[in-house]
Amino acid sequence: MENRQLDVVEVLLTGICYDRNPKLDENDLPPAIRTALWSGDGVRRPPKPDEEDLAAATGIEDPWAEISGLMFTDRDTFSGSVSVTDEGMAEEWFLDRADRERLQANPTLAYEYQDRDALDLDYEASRAANRPVHADPQYIESQLDSFFDEDDEEMLDLVEVRAPAEIEITLADLVLTKDQETEVRKVAKAIEHRDYLAEIGLREIGKLLFVGPPGTGKTSVARGLAHQLDLPFVEVKLSMITSQYLGETAKNVEKVFEVAKRLSPCILFIDEFDFVAKTRTSDEHAAIKRAVNTLLKSIDEVSLIRDDVLLIGATNHPDELDAAAWRRFDEILHFPRPDESMRSGILELVTADIDIEGFDPDELAAETEGLTGSDLRLVLREAVLSALVSDRTTLTQQDLLDAVEEFEERDHMRNLETIEEALDVESGHEHDHPPTA
Repeated sequence: MENRQLDVVEVLLTGICYDRNPKLDENDLPPAIRTALWSGDGVRRPPKPDEEDLAAATGIEDPWAEISGLMFTDRDTFSGSVSVTDEGMAEEWFLDRADRERLQANPTLAYEYQDRDALDLDYEASRAANRPVHADPQYIESQLDSFFDEDDEEMLDLVEVRAPAEIEITLADLVLTKDQETEVRKVAKAIEHRDYLAEIGLREIGKLLFVGPPGTGKTSVARGLAHQLDLPFVEVKLSMITSQYLGETAKNVEKVFEVAKRLSPCILFIDEFDFVAKTRTSDEHAAIKRAVNTLLKSIDEVSLIRDDVLLIGATNHPDELDAAAWRRFDEILHFPRPDESMRSGILELVTADIDIEGFDPDELAAETEGLTGSDLRLVLREAVLSALVSDRTTLTQQDLLDAVEEFEERDHMRNLETIEEALDVESGHEHDHPPTA
């Protein structure tokens, strides 16, 4: 009961302290409280939380019921707003019951009470550990609402924006090569020390190209990096530029980079980068070629150090890129098909929440040469569904081995050149065909 009271009173006190300290900003509010109190494009002063806000901030269904018996709280029955009637009494009650860990996790309260030696609070450390406001979905939405107008509606077909909290995959969910792990650490340090890099004049940094076959984790690593670094993730597929619904394509490409700069610090992920080379060497419409030239120019002009935008391009077909595309990036990161050791690691990860009798990831890894991480997840899906057909939620090693065989058969059929060939294989018959010239 008392912890629930503490949760609700903490929200009320945080609002009071935030209001009376103009030096504080939204980055000093814990994410749950900040999200609940957000209005329009920020948290207004003074915050006036109602019961719905308190419920959102604490996860307590009926927050007023928890604190209605306290002598320093009141509720406006008409508006539903909840307030503190005696700040001194509320503060004394709260500090008598709250431990240091709770106070240290709230930068606003750490700032307010940092001079009290007995509490041993470190405001700067508290703020540094707090999730930044630019990672919040409502902040991103407010920025986009203020940036887009009716004329930009088509632009929404070109770009997809995710807040870090909306990205489900993390780097811990992935099995990386040593080169990939090293590059991720470099990127994290470059973002952390942007000011230092600017001071020493090292500005040509922060443009990465991910290269590898489909299903090897290029998009997953980019998204996982955004999640780890608490950065908004702005994703665009270059083939979308040719959409008949996008109108002035070059202008829309410029908008992509404007959005990224608006949401900075962020990650701008440009998928299907081989589309650049295809367009530059083809007879595509002049407007499309202008869009690609605009893209290359925009890549030249964007900077991690100056604009706080980490640019990541990705391609499944590096052989189709020309020199003009390659030289835009300061680092090339390869995503090969996983070797046997990596496949074993991937299998352990993707099966972590599943009961499997006699599970041997090494045996499965030996039987799945050439399969990507994405392929292995499909194998697991097939094994799970097959077990469910037999009314089983516990799998066996044989279920997985059978799923591998079925996947490889389907993959072989998918690569056949004609429907006739596929039907032949499925029926177990082979027709004699004359040799081709």
